[in-house]
Amino acid sequence: QVHLVESGGGLVMAGGSLRLSCAASGRTLTHYGMGWFRQAPGKERECVATISASTTTYYADSVKGRFTISRDNAKNAVYLQMNSLKPEDTAVYYCAARTSRWTSSRHEDYHYWGQGTQVTVSS
Repeated sequence: QVHLVESGGGLVMAGGSLRLSCAASGRTLTHYGMGWFRQAPGKERECVATISASTTTYYADSVKGRFTISRDNAKNAVYLQMNSLKPEDTAVYYCAARTSRWTSSRHEDYHYWGQGTQVTVSS
């Protein structure tokens, strides 16, 4: 069993930055594909970024060039650096783990989820 806890969300003005962290316990994430997803009110959960066990990354077009996903296997953690934030980035952000070295942009393919952290970007 993997337990994921996100942190780092908050309220920021447009153009600002936030760094989300996802700390894992229970099992090492070294061989797991990891992803960050977000869900805004009234919208479906969408993939923001993923990183494989070999650190291959994927970004949604809406965040490319602004967000960076990374992982630190020594700390059993995954991060999402978010720069140049926009009001449309406002959502609850979730960390997810997949019991595969590879990643997927489909939330159905992930087996473990954190409780989420709220990110609010004001204009």
